[in-house]
Amino acid sequence: MRIWGSLLVAGVLVLSIGVAGSAKPLSRIIAESGLSPDDFTLLSATTDTMLGSGLPQVGAESEWISTETGAKGTVRVREVRDNCVHLQHFIRPPSSEQTREIRSRRCQDANGNWIFTP
Repeated sequence: MRIWGSLLVAGVLVLSIGVAGSAKPLSRIIAESGLSPDDFTLLSATTDTMLGSGLPQVGAESEWISTETGAKGTVRVREVRDNCVHLQHFIRPPSSEQTREIRSRRCQDANGNWIFTP
């Protein structure tokens, strides 16, 4: 479970690099997100829970909040295509009044595992 969470975090950060249009070191992306590693763990766990009960419906949402840092976010299913779910992550770091959007995609393999897919 922890491996999948790490893959999601890495994938989200890779997507952030692509959205920004220029390559940045991983440490810089994490620092600029304003989220702590524990915040990313909550984001990943929320996504895992949404996907754990079968194929979610477009528009399904789940919220998370860190009682330790005050960071919060929402995971929304943007699109379901074939065996893949396209997600929107709306995050609000504790140091910002602005909500940021990060998109990711997970696809289900033959064993039913949800794999981060760039």
